[in-house]
Amino acid sequence: MKKSIKVMLLPNNKQKTKLFQYANTARFAYNWAIAREQEKYKNGNKFISDNDLRKEFTELKKTEEYQWLNNISNNVTKQAIKDACNTYKRFFKGQCKYPKFKNRKKSIPSFYQDNIKIKFSNTHVKVEGFSESKKQNKQKINWIKLAEKKRIPTNCKYTNPRITFDGLNWWISVGIEYENSNVIPTNQGVGIDLGIKDLAICSDGNTYKNINKTSIIKKLKRKERRLQRSISRKYIQNKKGEKYCKTSNNIKSEKELLKIKKRLTNIRHNYLHQTTTEIINRKPMFIVLEDLAVMNMMKNKHLSKAIQEQCLYEFYRQIQYKSEWNNIKFIEADRYFPSSKTCSECGYINKNLKLSDRIYICPECGNKIDRDYQASLNLEKYGENVLKSIA
Repeated sequence: MKKSIKVMLLPNNKQKTKLFQYANTARFAYNWAIAREQEKYKNGNKFISDNDLRKEFTELKKTEEYQWLNNISNNVTKQAIKDACNTYKRFFKGQCKYPKFKNRKKSIPSFYQDNIKIKFSNTHVKVEGFSESKKQNKQKINWIKLAEKKRIPTNCKYTNPRITFDGLNWWISVGIEYENSNVIPTNQGVGIDLGIKDLAICSDGNTYKNINKTSIIKKLKRKERRLQRSISRKYIQNKKGEKYCKTSNNIKSEKELLKIKKRLTNIRHNYLHQTTTEIINRKPMFIVLEDLAVMNMMKNKHLSKAIQEQCLYEFYRQIQYKSEWNNIKFIEADRYFPSSKTCSECGYINKNLKLSDRIYICPECGNKIDRDYQASLNLEKYGENVLKSIA
């Protein structure tokens, strides 16, 4: 079982310069490979393999114009070319859109590190090629400080180490192999109904509130709105003709705005991790979630913002992979399964139930129950029926 660990880096100014150089070189190699593939296609030739492109790139580095590429680790450019070829292969299989060039302003700066040469200590990570000198004082630039101590194991095999920049901080992510869990949970299964009023309503009676209604989130959103308006006013004031002029104050304000947005995202994702982990720690036999059409739900202009802030897909994703780690059976209910409209007592389906009807009153048996809690009970029954049919 592979787990991915992501830790923030704390580089100094010299290390930041090197990190940006590596990321820009990786972007250059990726775009060069895309351009070569397009050139071959226009001339009517076949797809070039990544091995052939790497050989061409090695010859390119010998020319005077591209001598600067020799100052960057060879593994960074090799993996960037391989990523470009893999993108084309996925496109041919219909798994992604047609490959595009990476834009310097819009793309996320990132690069690959060799999984064998990368080294971790309790507090630092060694990046390959920052300094080739064997002197101890110059070797220090290779070691970048980690924001979390003892977060990444030191004596193990690493897979696909990547270093990325999110606009504020540098991060390193690495895959680590862990032993599979042999414990099979035997507790009662859980049906989970996701919503806007509350994040999740479980069939075992637990309810997780919407964090976007808390005072912390509201204050940050208010601060975000005011700062956004301030930036817009500054752009209008500094407008020269038809062009907008970006001043140093605008850049500072945009950085502050980015910090607020990142903080909002981190608070929401942290809450999702706490919620999903708490559900998993109860060791249910199975977990049932509906296959929500989030893209279709976003078309409702009155609810689209609330749905977006709830991060429903992220909740779904976390529950799914955490269930696999703990041998919990994850069951996906059919998208058109009437979980809210079906009476949990007699099974009557009320087709006239509206979204505004928060309490379900069954016209057949008189059952009166909260519609979201009833949906979770029906999802639990759905999971039990699925397991019976498999057995």
